[in-house]
Amino acid sequence: MSKKRRANVTLVNIEDLNTWSKYRKGLCDDCIANCCRMPVEAKLSDLVRMGVVDAFEAEDPAKQIAKRLKKEGIIEHFNGKREVFTLARKANLDCMYLHPTTRRCTIYSVRPDICRNHPQIGPKPNFCPYEKR
Repeated sequence: MSKKRRANVTLVNIEDLNTWSKYRKGLCDDCIANCCRMPVEAKLSDLVRMGVVDAFEAEDPAKQIAKRLKKEGIIEHFNGKREVFTLARKANLDCMYLHPTTRRCTIYSVRPDICRNHPQIGPKPNFCPYEKR
C-alpha cells in the first residue's frame, strides 16, 4: 500500500494516484480539498464566467489576455497552442480561490469547468485525493 501513515492518519500524495480514494457522494464534506492543490486549467469561457475577463476583452487575442492576467497574478501559465490558462496558486500550492480556513472554494458557483467535472475527469477518473480534515 502506498499511502503513508502518521499517528493513525492516512496521508495522500496528490502526485501518487495510488494514494487516491474511489469517489463517493459526500466525500467532499469533510475533505481538506487536496484537489484544490492541483493545477487548474481554465478556458477563456471559464475566465469570463469567473469575472476576470469581460465579454468584450474575450474578443482580443488570447495571448494578450494571458499577458494581462499573468501580470495581475491570476494565471501562472498560458498554453497558446491549446489556448488554456493555468490559474495561479498560492505559495503553499493551494488554488488562489480556496479559502484558507474553511477549505472551500470562494468562487464555487462560477468555478472553471475542470473543477465542476472533478472527479469524473482528471488524472484518475472517479478517484480523488481525499484526506479527512
